[in-house]
Amino acid sequence: MPHAADPVAERALRLNIDAEVYGSFAEIGAGQEVARWFFSVGGAAGTVAKTISAYDMTCSDAIYGKASRYVSRERVEEMLDHEYGLLLERLDAARGERTRFFAFADTAAARSYSHGRECHAWMGLRFQHACRSEPSDVILHVRLLDATNALQQDALGRLGVNLLHAAVTRWHEPKVMVERLLDDVGRDRLEIDWITTRGPAFAGTDNRLLDLHLVRLGFTPALLFDVDGTPLLASEALRHAPVLVERGRFAPVTRMNLEMLALARPAFVADAEPVAAGTADVCEIMEISMNNLSERGNAADVDFLARVELLSAVHKRVLVSDLPTFYALAEYLAERSVARAGFVIGVPLLRELFNETFYADLAGGILEAFGRLFTRRVRLYVYPTRAADDGRVITADSLDVPPHLAHLLEHLRANGMIRGLHCDEATLRTYSSDDVRRSICDDDPSWKELVAPEVAAHIEAHGIAGFTCDV
Repeated sequence: MPHAADPVAERALRLNIDAEVYGSFAEIGAGQEVARWFFSVGGAAGTVAKTISAYDMTCSDAIYGKASRYVSRERVEEMLDHEYGLLLERLDAARGERTRFFAFADTAAARSYSHGRECHAWMGLRFQHACRSEPSDVILHVRLLDATNALQQDALGRLGVNLLHAAVTRWHEPKVMVERLLDDVGRDRLEIDWITTRGPAFAGTDNRLLDLHLVRLGFTPALLFDVDGTPLLASEALRHAPVLVERGRFAPVTRMNLEMLALARPAFVADAEPVAAGTADVCEIMEISMNNLSERGNAADVDFLARVELLSAVHKRVLVSDLPTFYALAEYLAERSVARAGFVIGVPLLRELFNETFYADLAGGILEAFGRLFTRRVRLYVYPTRAADDGRVITADSLDVPPHLAHLLEHLRANGMIRGLHCDEATLRTYSSDDVRRSICDDDPSWKELVAPEVAAHIEAHGIAGFTCDV
């Protein structure tokens, strides 16, 4: 039972004594914990019109319709539709003038004795931000990180109370609303990896920025955006897919960036085992590290949106991550059950990977880092470069590293974990996003030849919003 001094219990009590907020709770599976908080703290009659737990699948289907998956966004939305509709049908005439109605729903798969399945949940809230207003929704997905079923249920209950309290009190400040979701829960217990809002309470809210905020807050290590900029749930979009990732700044995305990916794709497909399996659709992703996004408040948001829109212009998915190392990115992808992964990099970045100072925090140093990277079915596809001093071409095969690491590099090359990409020396590109931006800022028209036509058209139409000329 929640302790009276628990801050989550205090939030539940504040809602119970708020005469204006009233609604229903529908919970499926392991998520039968949210309503319990409101009953435990007392005064539940002030908040709870109805609770229901449709645990049995047949019973759930009878109420909400047949489902292909019970722990899904579709099921949560069906629950919200049904329960909110009933609430208004039964109570609006009697108390609609003085009540802000809500319907809360969750469906969860927590740790089980009989299944080794993913522990996760979908949670949704439909609410009125003012009496008789049209409803607004908040829907989120969460990964359950606790080691036991009981702890996972406790974490879900706390999250549910926080969601209801934050939405009905801070709907007008969506970022603040999101920031309060894990109060007195802990980022080590839950990972919120997708959120969306809609309705009049959130008019003008850009869900892309809310999802970016999840990464900033450390609620999730990364967010995936589709080719049109729509936030995707990575665990669904990447599951069992072969994934090819290029890390970069993309400010803006250049022809060189796209050529690197285009050269790597056939090599990545050919490396599939068996080769026939490589014909499956490859998911190409351009990854932007949070380290490459400025921390300048609203300016950072403009910067982020500008990069995503330019990458959307060339039909690329975008992963925005707070994963500083390649092995951390490999582990993130493995946890999303990708079939295999390839990372597209240039020779300068490959050279940096052999800089041992980056692994000073690991007990096993560079060997531990590379072990964690390459045991995840990862291969590196390396684009050549030119030496700054004499212009000679340096490839993955001709790169020199410190002598004591040369055998490690050769081992990785010999076993196909590092593969060089081959291109005509005459067409080898060596410029950067900074060079493109500098040409734009200097009104040098040659920049148009350094980016794809779609990118050039977007920049000409919208400028370089988010990118600074101070390079």
